[in-house]
Amino acid sequence: MKRAVFFERDGVLNHCERRGGRQVSPVRFDQFVINPKAQPLVQALKSADFVVIVATNQPGISRGEIDRRELDLMHRALLKKLAIDDILVCPYDDSSHPCCKPQPGLLIEAAFKWSLDLGHSFVVSNRWEDAKAAQVAGCTSVMIDSPWVGNDHHDFIVPDLATAIRKIHQLNTINSPATAAA
Repeated sequence: MKRAVFFERDGVLNHCERRGGRQVSPVRFDQFVINPKAQPLVQALKSADFVVIVATNQPGISRGEIDRRELDLMHRALLKKLAIDDILVCPYDDSSHPCCKPQPGLLIEAAFKWSLDLGHSFVVSNRWEDAKAAQVAGCTSVMIDSPWVGNDHHDFIVPDLATAIRKIHQLNTINSPATAAA
């Protein structure tokens, strides 16, 4: 089975505005700015044989705040710029929906689709909902410190994306099948 790194899109792979203490996702393609530091970091994960997947809540779709075509343009740009294997989207504004994080539905869907070992996979985010989904699915959460990390479960909190990727490489070396067999 394969290992994966799941990324939350907003605030991690692309920049978001902050308004009134909230992280605000882009709703138009011209607002979508990919984090320039992400490209080499994601590529390093691909070189280490991880499947790289974006798993993102986009409730603005169901609220009518974002057009699906705008979202598709954003995701095509991510796929073109970064070494991402797949992008899974929950369009619902209902945290009890199985695909809406903190529910683990997107992670479980990806595990089925890509034959993933969730116990050896990671979730990188800046929001507590992703850490909770990671916990329920059996993944390790590597959280980028932000006002939205919350007080719920998380495995690691790091200062930035580069540190998150270094932590994953470190944990992957410690927990690799070759290391365990030695």
